[in-house]
Amino acid sequence: MSRIIVIVGPTASGKTTLSINLAKKYNAVILNADSTQVYTEPLIATAKIKEEEKEGIAHYLFDIVSLNDDYTLFDYQKDGRKLLDKFIKENKNIIIVGGSGLYIKALLYNYNLDETNNQKYDYSNYSNEELKLMADKIDENNNIHINNRKRLERFITYYNQTGKIIEKTPDINKKVYDFEIIGLNANREELYNKINNRVDEMFESGMLEEAKELYNKHYKNFANIIGYRELSRYFNNEISLEEAKELIKRNTRRYAKRQYTWFNNQMKDIKWFNVNYKDFNKTIEEVKKYLD
Repeated sequence: MSRIIVIVGPTASGKTTLSINLAKKYNAVILNADSTQVYTEPLIATAKIKEEEKEGIAHYLFDIVSLNDDYTLFDYQKDGRKLLDKFIKENKNIIIVGGSGLYIKALLYNYNLDETNNQKYDYSNYSNEELKLMADKIDENNNIHINNRKRLERFITYYNQTGKIIEKTPDINKKVYDFEIIGLNANREELYNKINNRVDEMFESGMLEEAKELYNKHYKNFANIIGYRELSRYFNNEISLEEAKELIKRNTRRYAKRQYTWFNNQMKDIKWFNVNYKDFNKTIEEVKKYLD
């Protein structure tokens, strides 16, 4: 019988490392549930798993569309459920890993979405404030945070494409698959230090050069990704490189906080584990013991 294990938590909490360990233990495939890891471009800023880090484990829903393509929540739900149904039929174990809560909600719960007309919309010239005003005009009770640009764009686009508002229903928390959810919860100070160090490592790995190349190609989803959004301001001579680096760190920390808050509030069946950054193997063993 197929077993589905979901790993969630804020960025830099160790989800990828845990997913590899669990996939090896349970002979499972890994499905991506991160909205930025669907893109085919290298994208150092997304901390995408490298080929050598996969350790021969099959990964799905990674590298499937270009940064210049549209990929909707409906598309992800359709593609993800097709894979889930296939692997369940094959009695294959599945690890779902990612930090995009809405992706996981749409994939695993009774989250009804309408197919869109796929008409393209470019919001690159709109500020977050302007997008928030647009969303409020559609539905003043949308409760989308002004800094959650991706969700604001998705909300507005969905309305423009379907004429409908993404609404919560009483069945939205009803599972459509049988699964277990593991959450990684890190000490705030340690997590923030990890994030700051990771950003420094990204620059050492060539993120600035990569960002410049992508910026020059005018990919429409370029500014939707933390790291490239701030560097675009540097390329436009609006801020210094040092200011861009500090903004990336700050915005990533804020994003991590929002991720944890979302998972904690929207998904009540998560089994949380405190991350041991000094010896992550201990965290892995705790999770394995629980699952066994």
